[in-house]
Amino acid sequence: MSKTQELDRVVIRFAGDSGDGMQLTATEFTKAAAEAGNDISTFPDFPAEIRAPAGSLFGVSGFQLHFSSGEIYTPGDAPDVLVVMNPAALKTNLKDLVDGGVLIANSGAFVEANLKKAGYASNPLEDGSLAKYRVHQVDIAQLTLSALDGTALSTKEKGRSKNFFALGLVFWMYGREPETEIRRITQQFAKRPELGEANVKVFKAGYHFGETAEVFQTVYKVPPAKFAPGVYRNITGNEALAMGLVAGGHLAGKHLFYAGYPITPASTILHSLAKFKNFGVMTLQAEDEIAAMGAALGAAFGGAVAVTASSGPGIALKQEAIGLGVMTELPVVIVNVQRGGPSTGLPTKTEQSDLFQAIYGRNGEAPVPVIAAKSPGDSFYAAIEAVRVATRYMVPVSLLSDGYIANGSEPWPLPDVSKLPRFDVHPRTEAEGYFVYARDPATLARAWVIPGTPGLEHRIGGIEKDALTGNISYAAHNHERQVKVRAEKVERVAEALGELDLRGDPSGDVLGIGWGGTFGALRQATEELRAQGKKVSHAHLRWLSPLEPGLAKIIGNFRHVVVAELNSGQLRTILRAKFLIDIEGLNKVQGQPFKVREVVAALDARCGEPASTSAVASAAATTAPAQA
Repeated sequence: MSKTQELDRVVIRFAGDSGDGMQLTATEFTKAAAEAGNDISTFPDFPAEIRAPAGSLFGVSGFQLHFSSGEIYTPGDAPDVLVVMNPAALKTNLKDLVDGGVLIANSGAFVEANLKKAGYASNPLEDGSLAKYRVHQVDIAQLTLSALDGTALSTKEKGRSKNFFALGLVFWMYGREPETEIRRITQQFAKRPELGEANVKVFKAGYHFGETAEVFQTVYKVPPAKFAPGVYRNITGNEALAMGLVAGGHLAGKHLFYAGYPITPASTILHSLAKFKNFGVMTLQAEDEIAAMGAALGAAFGGAVAVTASSGPGIALKQEAIGLGVMTELPVVIVNVQRGGPSTGLPTKTEQSDLFQAIYGRNGEAPVPVIAAKSPGDSFYAAIEAVRVATRYMVPVSLLSDGYIANGSEPWPLPDVSKLPRFDVHPRTEAEGYFVYARDPATLARAWVIPGTPGLEHRIGGIEKDALTGNISYAAHNHERQVKVRAEKVERVAEALGELDLRGDPSGDVLGIGWGGTFGALRQATEELRAQGKKVSHAHLRWLSPLEPGLAKIIGNFRHVVVAELNSGQLRTILRAKFLIDIEGLNKVQGQPFKVREVVAALDARCGEPASTSAVASAAATTAPAQA
């Protein structure tokens, strides 16, 4: 009879070929963890190749889930449990498994051909190289075929169900009730009931294998976390961002128009928004990135809340038209879900290397406000804020996300939309005294006029216009005036920003500064160090242009300031130029997020150290070296 052991948190990683269904397996287990009331954080890790050769190292797909009985901020540094479907998955992921961790290996896949593809000279399941782990060899492929013996499915169709065997086994290991998952499988395959029945059979087989196999003697229980009262759902960053855009349009009292071109990892924003036609959302899959940006500008000119989204390569193509948006002063939200670059780079990996592109990427003096989401759930509120600023100041707004946020998920308390502050936009209809570039004294925004409004015919465009009438002007002093007023308009956004997100005291030994998806690692590292009595604080920037005023009030109060970002030091460069102080960098450019231990080591090394001996920290000193 199995015994039960209670744990406060577990990190589990599923890994296999792209066709092994590891993303689906982990997503289903994530749903079960959420339904059990655990706090969760996930990190899907996709291969860059769409159809990488089966069994190849670069074709491995992984998904890491951290579920806990307490509050967590990251998907975890290292898995406690690793489920691998083939030798390649073992080879690429074993280095992260904690010593003494549980390794579940699909032993039937460890044949000579697959071992050779993964670069193994001998079978690691047999040569003693895995002695420091708790290894469970399970012939998942064969057990799946046995479970489906006698069904009408082909051998290939039967093989596709093996991920549900792994899911059933893990369900048993962590004491999850199978009935809800069985109903979910049946619903998901309602159009192919024969496949649904097969997957249920295999899921049950995996569950009962864990129950009856002598090697699995312990069921692990992770109690529910204590959340604030409310209704929660599991949500990814792209899903939350799409909902935030819809909510932003609603709060502005305008219809939402989205134009985009498919690109990883931004594509699912279009997929999500296309489902919201009943909320007045119109979506357009354009023929290319330039057309998408042009369509967004046209929609903004026509009076809609206009949005486009892409990743770095697509944003590069949009930049000329974004400059047109700056010149015409039209409200457009431009979403950049960042990935590794340059060029095609690492299309399925995460990075923060497009900050310079967002702030400086256009020709001429063409500033735009730049906001960054910090987590999957926060993407909802960042999107609303981007819409608010775009419509209030009549300016394109750059909203930065990244692959880590976009694909990751977490429990999200459903907001009461009726309590979200409205910012209804009322285009001008009064013709008397109208001039195109007459400005609001507070925001410097020109009036938004819908084409066809009687008496308000006007002209805008890419050639410089007179600072009042909108007539084409080549006057030197007029151009300088317009350049300065457009820049001042962006700076005035700072007047309406909220409080700086600061955890810790406004002075001390070390201030860690971050933006975007580094939030979780920085926040958890800061809390660990503060629990040890260290004088460490964490400021996370939501607005990157203009910079949040709260940062200027505290940045000089610390002996050391460390900026952690997944690039070579872009925000650090901006802050050093702005504040003229020695700011250190913690940088990682490996397509992977920070581990908490990397941030802890970097900040802890500065605690108690005199400021005069401070040296700029390099990524090599605090993170794993990049592989050649």
